[in-house]
Amino acid sequence: MSDDKVKLALVTGGLRRLGAHIAGRLAEAGYALALHGHSDATPEEALAQTLSEHDTNWSGFVADFGKDGAASQLLDAVDGQFGSAPDLIVNNASLFDYDDAQTLDEASLENHLKINMMVPTLLTTALAQRLSEGQRAAVVQIVDQRVRNPNGDQLSYTLSKQALAESVRTLAIACSDKLRVNGVAPGLTIPTEEYEAGQMKRLTDLMPLGRLSSPDDIAAAVCYLAEAKSVTGQTLFVDGGAHMKSYDRDFMFMEQR
Repeated sequence: MSDDKVKLALVTGGLRRLGAHIAGRLAEAGYALALHGHSDATPEEALAQTLSEHDTNWSGFVADFGKDGAASQLLDAVDGQFGSAPDLIVNNASLFDYDDAQTLDEASLENHLKINMMVPTLLTTALAQRLSEGQRAAVVQIVDQRVRNPNGDQLSYTLSKQALAESVRTLAIACSDKLRVNGVAPGLTIPTEEYEAGQMKRLTDLMPLGRLSSPDDIAAAVCYLAEAKSVTGQTLFVDGGAHMKSYDRDFMFMEQR
C-alpha cells in the first residue's frame, strides 16, 4: 500500500472495551478507521472523544459474524465507504461463552470456531485477494495468553483461540506476497462484573512480572506490529508473564474470597 496516503485500519469489535483502546491508539497514530460492531456502530464515550480530538476519518459498520458471508460483506462495505481495502485489519472481535468438557456441545464449539477463528481467517485471505501486485497490508490477530498453558474453562473459546494462534504462522506464509500476519496474546486486561473487589490485586500478585496487561500495553503491541515491516508470523504475549505459568482455572475463578 502507498505510504503517502492516510492508512486505513479495520478493527473488528472496535467500538467497545479493548477494541476501543486499540482503535483510539490507531487514531492517535493517524489512521482512518473502519470500526465494526456486532449489533450497533456507536463508539464508547472515551473512544468518541479521541476520534473527535484527532479529527479522525472513521465510519462504523455492523456485522453479525455468526452469519455466513459476513466477512466478505464487511470488507465490501468498508471498501465502498473508503474507496480502498484496509492497510491493516485487527481481528479483535470475539465470542467468550462458558463451557467445559461436561457442557460443551456442537453448537457452542461451532459458534466459537466460526467467530474466533474462521471469520479472522476469511477476513485475512479476502484482504489478500483484494490487493493488487505490489500492495502490502498487515493483519494482527488478537489471541489469548491461555493458548500457551490452557485450563478446562471456556473450552470452546480456548480451542478456537488456539486454532487462531496456530493460523498466524500459516497465514503469514500463505499470504506472504501481500500480507504480514502477526498476533497479540493478551492476559487478563479489563475485568468483567464477575470479578470481586480486591480480586484483581490478588491476581496481579500472581503474575511473574507482578502486573497485569493494560489496554494501553495491548494497543501499543498492535501498533508496533502494524508498522514492523520486517516482522511476520510472530505472536507477542502481552500478559505480565502469565503464559509462562500454568493456572488450574480461568482467572475469573481464582483468588476469590
